[in-house]
Amino acid sequence: MTKKFRNKYRIPSARMPNWDYGSDAAYFITICTQDRKWFFGNINDQKMVLNASGQVAHDVWMLIPQQFPYVALGNFVVMPNHVHGILAIDKMGYSSSAVETRLIASLPPPSAPSPPSPKSLGGITGIKNPMFHDNISRIIRWYKGRCTFEIKKSVAAFGWQSRFHDHVIRNDLSYQKIAQYIVDNPKNWKEDKFYS
Repeated sequence: MTKKFRNKYRIPSARMPNWDYGSDAAYFITICTQDRKWFFGNINDQKMVLNASGQVAHDVWMLIPQQFPYVALGNFVVMPNHVHGILAIDKMGYSSSAVETRLIASLPPPSAPSPPSPKSLGGITGIKNPMFHDNISRIIRWYKGRCTFEIKKSVAAFGWQSRFHDHVIRNDLSYQKIAQYIVDNPKNWKEDKFYS
């Protein structure tokens, strides 16, 4: 039976149950533009040619480790209507400039919930305020917000889809396949599910 919220059908989450998305691991991220409009440029001779908005999407991604020092970047590509990238969370402070395969999740047991904080700390959301948690959602929220602020200065119609896709990379083979998929994305554009 499909559950409803505010009389609307809810889409089940594709996220891994009982996984803490702030845990040290490598994550494959995909973020699409609103209605998959081609805001970021075009593919020419199997290479992505960024326009000004695409350059912003690229440059802001590169700023993620400055904003979130516990994050290392893996492969990344800006496509005409989406971005793909690998983010590795390493809160223990051992990451180098490149993503190391030791960060790949071995799926430890879920971490214990944080002790409750006074509700006043997070406003009406209390401890559920997403800005209190160093996790993938906070990183992507910052990325999308920063891109939107910069791009809307010249392209008022720009927008992102409200959600993003994340995938916990579980082993080295999966990591290598995803990294290669990202590299090959421009040359495989016409077969891509986001091509329209």
